[in-house]
Amino acid sequence: MIYKFFIGSEEAENFKLEIDIDASDTFLRLRNAILEAAGYKHDQMDSFYICDNEWNKEQEVTYTDMGTDPDEDIWLMEDTTLEELIEDEGQKIKFVFDYLTERYFYMRLKETIPGKNLHDPLCSRKEGKAPQENIDFESYATPPITKIDTSIDDIEEEFYGDEDFNEDELTDFDEIDSENL
Repeated sequence: MIYKFFIGSEEAENFKLEIDIDASDTFLRLRNAILEAAGYKHDQMDSFYICDNEWNKEQEVTYTDMGTDPDEDIWLMEDTTLEELIEDEGQKIKFVFDYLTERYFYMRLKETIPGKNLHDPLCSRKEGKAPQENIDFESYATPPITKIDTSIDDIEEEFYGDEDFNEDELTDFDEIDSENL
């Protein structure tokens, strides 16, 4: 059986992929097909997350075992076939390609084609340009602090309010407490 996945990005709304892959193929081969189609390197940590209908992560399929709880099932891309975890058309998946910032592609199993096989994954459709693979954190550096020309007295007055306040205008907190009891 062939699985046809639709892949998109919220960062680059014009970027779309369709990947056709055999259902008995591994998540690792799907990962590699996505990375190649997006023009990304294969040297980053990434994971697939099988999601519910609301895009909540349910099951992780990871590139490598990161030493999680030994009682927990570990799904490795290299050892897990697509058909083990994906069955239904419309199944939602996130492919997190940037762990540091949790950037991901959203995926949906668009179609299943029974009775056919595919030897190698195939990018059957590609539109737009993929989002940048890695974020340059230097471009997001904090802007330099500029000196503000004001005195400490002005700041205190702005922060605490006018010094000429009327104490009678203040609410009696004892009255509020007794009303709520």
